[in-house]
Amino acid sequence: MFGNAFIAIMGIVVWVAVALWPAYIAKRKGYSFLLFFIGGIFISWLLTLLIVSLLKDKLITAEEIADDEAAEEFLDNEEEKGIK
Repeated sequence: MFGNAFIAIMGIVVWVAVALWPAYIAKRKGYSFLLFFIGGIFISWLLTLLIVSLLKDKLITAEEIADDEAAEEFLDNEEEKGIK
């Protein structure tokens, strides 16, 4: 029904569209959208998604880090009290 060229073009369109996903996540974490978009197209969008998920968030503030550490310390103390 459809020619091979149409199927190939649709495959490329889908590949490019899916490559936007890790690029968008990278942008939200403070990394280069373009770099991760190109990586998603030429390397693999799945590998690029794995890489970006392992990267730390560059946009997190010192206050948010301190809040996270305080919450972890509180939970550790509560857990310690529950064990005793």
